[in-house]
Amino acid sequence: MERHATRSDYDRLLRELQDDVLAMGSMVDKSIERSTEALRNRDAVLARQVVAEDELIDHTRFEIEEKALRVIATQQPMAGDLRVVVTVLNVIVDLERMADHAEGNGRIAEMMGADSVLRPLDALPQMADKSRDMLRRSLTALVDRDADTARRICEEDDEVDAMQDSSYHALLQIMIENPSRIQEATYLLWATHNLERIADRATNIAERVVFLVTGHMEELASKL
Repeated sequence: MERHATRSDYDRLLRELQDDVLAMGSMVDKSIERSTEALRNRDAVLARQVVAEDELIDHTRFEIEEKALRVIATQQPMAGDLRVVVTVLNVIVDLERMADHAEGNGRIAEMMGADSVLRPLDALPQMADKSRDMLRRSLTALVDRDADTARRICEEDDEVDAMQDSSYHALLQIMIENPSRIQEATYLLWATHNLERIADRATNIAERVVFLVTGHMEELASKL
């Protein structure tokens, strides 16, 4: 005789989904950290590790997605429970995209190579640190159902945008003054763009937290 899922079984499934998202978020956080370190230290070995591990993150996303869809199919969640599952499905997409941007910076570190003269600007690790902080806090807000913190995270996206703008102008000046460094400076422009996009994805997660808590989807960060 088939046993119907109890409320405690249902709650356990939702907690497992949340725990899976947190585990995936930790993987993405490490990928951002390692790709930034690879750029700073011209570490091709670490860069290749970041690129290789992106496949594992992709696989993790698909596993969580399949689990979430099974919950929908078998439990037919309503109202708040459905918002949890929908939020998970959206958050894992943003996490996977963050990992793609980190992988991109790993590939940039490989292309620049150990012989590159131009060093990353101070803004690059600062952008990485801020983006990682926004990611971690957005996931904590998800666990805590903290819409107020989520809204503040969205407001902080402008800080990362300002860092990217500053980097753009500094790298452009390097290109003007030393044309032989144009290719290297272009690589770093790409790297700062990737970090800016990671911060954007963190604000997407924060917006999903607000949706989870309130039931209303809001665009809280400026989208330029």
